[in-house]
Order: sequence, then C-alpha cells, then structure tokens
Amino acid sequence: MPVLILSSLAAVLLGCFCLYRASPNQRWGAAPWPVAPARVSGVALLALGAWGCLAAHTVLAAVFVFCTALMLFLCLVPYLAVLRQLRRGDANEAR
Repeated sequence: MPVLILSSLAAVLLGCFCLYRASPNQRWGAAPWPVAPARVSGVALLALGAWGCLAAHTVLAAVFVFCTALMLFLCLVPYLAVLRQLRRGDANEAR
C-alpha cells in the first residue's frame, strides 16, 4: 500500500511539473515546453495520481490527500525553480 501512495504522489508531482513547464513564465529552462503535449501529459499524470489516491484511501481521504498534494506541489515547483537558479549562480535571472 505505501508504494501505491508514493507512486500516486509522484504522479501528482510530475503532473504539476508538466503543467508548470508549459507556462510561458516558467523558470526551469530557457524556453517552455510545447503547450499542448505538456498540458495533456500533466492532466493525464494528475488523473493517474487521483486514481492512485482513490485506490489507496477512502473517497473522502483520497480527495483530501489529492487536493492537499496538488496545492503543495503547485506552490512548491516554482520556488524550487528559483532555488535551483540561485544555487547555480544565476542570481540575475531569478529576479
């Protein structure tokens, strides 16, 4: 059971990452990913994560875990990108 929970959380994280990389204001790379494939794969990964949460928990707990993980990862991914730039020494790009 813990493997299913971890894999569903990883799918939610990767789905949020794909949606963020499709944004024109993303800071992970020089250019954003192509919008349509990144959004489709992001939504598919989020659906996979939601299915994993539903398989691992009751419905109420699954909705809570999925929404909480979604909020956490959607807020965390942009900050990790800025932190990555600061560690690489790209302080001018992080502003």
